[in-house]
Amino acid sequence: MKKIEGGVCAPVGFRANGVHCGIRKNKTKRDLSLIVSDVRAAAACVYTQNLVKGAPIRVTKRHVADGYAQAIVCNSGNANTCNADGEEIAEGMCALVEGQTGIPAADVVVASTGVIGQPLSLEPIRAGMPSLAEGLSEDGSLFAAQGIMTTDTVDKQIAYSFTLGGKECRIGAIGKGVGMINPNMATMLIFITTDASISPEMLQKALSADVKDSFNMVSVDGDTSTNDMVCVLANGMAENEPVTASGKDFTVFRKALNKVTTALCRSIAKDGEGATKLLECKVTGAKSRQAARTVAKSVIKSSLFKAAMFGADANWGRVLCAIGYAGAEVDIGRVSVDFRSRAGTVAVCREGSGIPFSEEEAKKVLSEDEIEVLIRLGDGNGKATAWGCDLTYDYVKINGDYRTRS
Repeated sequence: MKKIEGGVCAPVGFRANGVHCGIRKNKTKRDLSLIVSDVRAAAACVYTQNLVKGAPIRVTKRHVADGYAQAIVCNSGNANTCNADGEEIAEGMCALVEGQTGIPAADVVVASTGVIGQPLSLEPIRAGMPSLAEGLSEDGSLFAAQGIMTTDTVDKQIAYSFTLGGKECRIGAIGKGVGMINPNMATMLIFITTDASISPEMLQKALSADVKDSFNMVSVDGDTSTNDMVCVLANGMAENEPVTASGKDFTVFRKALNKVTTALCRSIAKDGEGATKLLECKVTGAKSRQAARTVAKSVIKSSLFKAAMFGADANWGRVLCAIGYAGAEVDIGRVSVDFRSRAGTVAVCREGSGIPFSEEEAKKVLSEDEIEVLIRLGDGNGKATAWGCDLTYDYVKINGDYRTRS
């Protein structure tokens, strides 16, 4: 498997673009993106578990019910959520794509991100669609990634090549998300493309399994968004033997998918609103994988722990506190905790109790911009990793006037 350039346009047969159409106040910010496949593609999605769901999610569910799609359209700056005409607007966006590309509206995945509860006019989207479609390009992944950003400070895209059944295949993705990130069977907004040939059923199986150990293990602030979605399109243009059942090729595809999703998990966590540090919590020795997931997620979500990491304070007691209320069956008397970064490793807890350590060395370790929290439970073989970020003053500043500033 090899990392390559191109994002969602790395796979054969995909083009993309992003433009400013006028939804966002800042004219330098792209706010409308489009990804298209040259042919109809197998499609798989997972969505937010929030009971309040954006209108685009309800529309997309209908459009991909047959397991296929050919385009993804997404706006930023407005979530199109809790609006009386939300589904009408979302369907209207798909119809505009059909008008400019010829792709049937029913084969369009639609998404929105931004402020909740604000009316979304179709007019700026209508005005921007011609230039959006005209500019579709095999080099358009960057513009598409920029068009779905909200408070993100960097674009998020990744791509890999891999071999499936003797054929070279490619998988690429773009994503957004820095706040309202605490997914449950979904995530921020992630759009993945691949030229591998795989049935809709196996594609959905791969995605649903993957998110349990990737996007569902990311938390920036503990809030679950109303618009979270992961969508994968697989157009089969690599011409490998179609993956229609479990086996060697399906395993290879799942590994390639996880390579992309894990990279985006790290990117999203590191770019959390106001964040200065990427936190990676690795739990081993749990009674089960689910127990490991529960513990890792509990620690990475702890506001007290996140604040301590911002201050480079080796307050390991907050780690044990989060383990204790996680809800997993754990023998605290067996727990060990270390902090690790490029500056070294510091052991702070053994068998559930504190041990002497150098505060000076701990400060050096925790002053790096990527920190690992290593937790060994001593109860079994279950393991899991969760990603998050520190909690800073800037998080409050960013969210204090998000609605009026956006």
